[in-house]
Amino acid sequence: MTDNELFFGRVMQLLPALEQILQGYCLCRLMKPFMDGYGRKRVWCIGTAYFLTMLLLYATGYHPGSSTAVGAGIFAALIVMCRVDRRNYEQKIFLSMTFYSLCWLASAIAEILYDILYDFAIHTDYMTQQDAETWGALYVAISSLYVLVKIPIILAGIRCVLKVYVYKSANMTKKELCMLSAPLVMGMAGFETIHYYRNFYIFETGNNINAYDARSVFYYIVSIAVIVVVIGLYQNIRANQEEKLRNELLAAQIDNIRRHIGQVELLYQNIRGIRHDMANHILTLERLYAGNKTSEAREYGTNLKAALSGAAGEIRSGNPVTDVILLEWKREAQEKEIQFCSEFYYPTGSGINAFDISVILNNALQNAVENTGKNDDIYIHSYRRNHAYMIEVSNGFSGKLHWDSESGLPVTSKAKMEGHGYGLSNIRRVAAKYTGDIAVDIKDGRFCLCVMLMMEV
Repeated sequence: MTDNELFFGRVMQLLPALEQILQGYCLCRLMKPFMDGYGRKRVWCIGTAYFLTMLLLYATGYHPGSSTAVGAGIFAALIVMCRVDRRNYEQKIFLSMTFYSLCWLASAIAEILYDILYDFAIHTDYMTQQDAETWGALYVAISSLYVLVKIPIILAGIRCVLKVYVYKSANMTKKELCMLSAPLVMGMAGFETIHYYRNFYIFETGNNINAYDARSVFYYIVSIAVIVVVIGLYQNIRANQEEKLRNELLAAQIDNIRRHIGQVELLYQNIRGIRHDMANHILTLERLYAGNKTSEAREYGTNLKAALSGAAGEIRSGNPVTDVILLEWKREAQEKEIQFCSEFYYPTGSGINAFDISVILNNALQNAVENTGKNDDIYIHSYRRNHAYMIEVSNGFSGKLHWDSESGLPVTSKAKMEGHGYGLSNIRRVAAKYTGDIAVDIKDGRFCLCVMLMMEV
């Protein structure tokens, strides 16, 4: 065996390994946006698991291009995914099926191009007169072209999927998994049928039918497009559901504000009643002191002070609506044995609407109360910094945050972070109304939310 023949033989052994390395990279590209917050190393473990599985199967005699080998590699990657991120298993299954389909549809397109070029080359006068080394070089060149066509098609499909898949952190139900899997199954069934009869025809006749190949390529491209379109339609449905839920939450918040306003009106009625009777109270105290009934006067004064304190409320933030909201959430926290400390003051004369402040307080304090453990504490305070009005809410938090790369907010988790999704989104929407924003952080075992609103100059 000559040196060239030995070289071409080694290249042909390395090409399948290179192809699987590139496919492992493609798998990482697909999965990474759905696993933000877990670090690059853990994401690359997915691609590594796929590649090592394919390498092991290749070493034991399985061709890396077989459906069994690719399926085993993706299954191994799926197991690693589920170990790294133990959430949303349905979504992970769907993404694995999507990658499997993209690999085979891209492989089918590249194979047709491979066969056309190879068939053209072997029927030229030039190649019929060449030696084995030239034939080896031709085989290596066309095999390399096969990989160079297949991988970009997979990456293009992944890019389209990621572009239309907007709600990457949203949980997928089993029904949604079945619905979204339908075009994947249909595409793969069509691929298997076309591929079988094409190979059978080539084996029987030794020739290709260019018109048949053109139709096959068209079918594969349409299959990829259908996968992307169905995902896009699913995301549109999800967007409508999100909008409907946001509207329902907003309607609930408006009802809460109306209830708070009713409580404020009741509070004012109590205060007006006490003020109306204040002259009588003062006259009673004067008579008690005039009659040297000091102890009775002190007791009467103590009762009057308690009545005034109860009517005015325990919290005085400078606005009756925010007073009621803070008092309500304080009582809610105390029922759960959570300490509640408030140094919040309403920005009177700042041009910031009380309704918008109430939306911020309700969402922030609901998140805090629902995610703070017993015997822990919640602290809220506000202050001004130049023309910025700042609201900070912090509560004890022992969990771990996972971030949505698109919104920059923590990803909702039913286990530990119930409510830290729409609430923060609503707060950010109010902050944007005043050219502000929010910041979320974990510091010294506490969940810290900072809201900035710009005041009118």
